[in-house]
Amino acid sequence: MAIRNQLPPWHEKMHLANGREVLIRPVRPEDATILRATFPLFEPQSVAKTFQSSDAELGVDDAARLAQPDPKNEFVLVATEPYEPGEAMIFAMVRGKTEEGSDEAEFHVLVGRNVLNLGLGRHLLSRLSRWTKGRGISRMVGDLPQENSPILDHADSLGFQRQSESEESGLVRVVLDGGASAEAEAPR
Repeated sequence: MAIRNQLPPWHEKMHLANGREVLIRPVRPEDATILRATFPLFEPQSVAKTFQSSDAELGVDDAARLAQPDPKNEFVLVATEPYEPGEAMIFAMVRGKTEEGSDEAEFHVLVGRNVLNLGLGRHLLSRLSRWTKGRGISRMVGDLPQENSPILDHADSLGFQRQSESEESGLVRVVLDGGASAEAEAPR
């Protein structure tokens, strides 16, 4: 009988459009230092909106908070090299957060400039949709890069509605009402 190589929940391997293999998994406390080191590679507009700052650096406290999300109301996945947490470069991350007692989530997708337009942002957005469905979240709100039409089109296919564009920020506000889409499949 063959033994299957199974990954833990919320872990999966993915091949990007350029052939590079990445591991998508929940963020770990060991990732804080690597998050700080790879943070300058993330898209500047998304960083500014996510952290209400134009700093290209992620502070020690912010990195520690991101690497240790509160499981009651926060979900953070990272796309990394297929190495151990704390050793693998982080290419992208998606974060969903609810306020206690709320059925609305705010989300952020950060993708490194070195892996833009390879399908990673779209894939992470699908995983976030799966998380919201499992949590019974009825409304999800976030901002996506205006120039990234593939992720905006994917958001449209998941049922998101575009609410507003901001020329100065370069971001489009998208909202998903009524829960996540049918694309939200069971964990692998």
